Amino acid sequence: MNFPLFVARRYFLSRRKKNFINIISILSMVALALATAALIIVLSVFNGLEGLLRSLNSRFDPELKIAPAKGKSFPVTDSLRQQLSHVPGVKIVTEVIEDYAYVRYRGADMVATLKGVSQNFIDQHRLDEAIQQGDLWLTKDSVEYAVIGQGVQYALSLPLADDFNPLQVFYIKNQKSRSANPADLYFQQNLRVSGVFSIEKNIDENYILVPLAFAERLLNYANRRTSLEVMTDGQTAAVKQRLEKRLGPGFVVLTNEEQHKDLYRLLKIEKLFAFVSFALLLLISSINIFFSLMMLVIDKKRDVAILFAMGARDTTIRAVFVHQGALIAFIGAGAGLVLGTVVCLLQQHVGLVGMGMENAIVTNYPVAMKASDFALTVTTQIAITLTISFYPASVAARSYRPDAH
Repeated sequence: MNFPLFVARRYFLSRRKKNFINIISILSMVALALATAALIIVLSVFNGLEGLLRSLNSRFDPELKIAPAKGKSFPVTDSLRQQLSHVPGVKIVTEVIEDYAYVRYRGADMVATLKGVSQNFIDQHRLDEAIQQGDLWLTKDSVEYAVIGQGVQYALSLPLADDFNPLQVFYIKNQKSRSANPADLYFQQNLRVSGVFSIEKNIDENYILVPLAFAERLLNYANRRTSLEVMTDGQTAAVKQRLEKRLGPGFVVLTNEEQHKDLYRLLKIEKLFAFVSFALLLLISSINIFFSLMMLVIDKKRDVAILFAMGARDTTIRAVFVHQGALIAFIGAGAGLVLGTVVCLLQQHVGLVGMGMENAIVTNYPVAMKASDFALTVTTQIAITLTISFYPASVAARSYRPDAH
């Protein structure tokens, strides 16, 4: 039998008198429960937001992206295509030309990001669930089509049913021209719109997908590409290593997370600051444990003297009060973990808190619970409890020892 735990439990469960110490202990447990629940909920919200961002980015961006280590574009030859096709794990390689262009529909115009993709982009099925209107066509019956973001459609007031007014796309020439004709300063191509996609506001308001051949002619890229998008058999990390080895230092191979590393890094920093803030709240909530233990030390000085007379050592006395602090902390923290879990489950399945926006990507705030967050919370609470309880326990062992006076 663990004697210090037995004594601490008797102190904790004793009903002989409900005094001020009991009230402080109860308040400590309630404060710890609320602080622990708040920490679990906030960390779960950050996890949910991160998961939502990963889901949205994976719908538009590739598993792996091959880009030049220097410069904006690079030549794609038959030899390079052959090399990539023989890399184990590579299923589809989509050639991409991406640049800014000026677009106009009737009286409306804007600057958009033009993304020319080869026909096998459709085979990756990344935009299948994102199409809101029309179809995902790039070419059909030798006719070239564009697939535009919903924000682009709103900006241009562009209906899909208009077969008489095409979407006009302009690209400024890089070379200096002395011609007095303004048409000599830019390239211009027309095409029809087949569909509208909606993923995320920043993407919807900027991107227009067009056939690779269209972008090649308009932007005058010839056989040069700005990137290659790779679909793998699921072993993304292994395929990344093989591609890096095959392509050499002239190229960089980026995973989906590495393509948005600044965004994910910012989210992790925000989550870290949130954890630190609520860990301080846990610490403040645990201060009540310190005061309740100090008063318990004074209240139980006779019991401590008896324990010393029975042969108890300093370590035993310290252990009694450390266990007392641990009982208060772990009951409060345990209740907080349960409360936080219940709130997160209700948010997931019922939706307690909505986004508050009509055009939000999701109706309710996303939450995702992780075992690592629970472990980190418990570890933090253990460290705080041991730190808070050590001094009162040392006072009890030092002050009431028979040879202390």
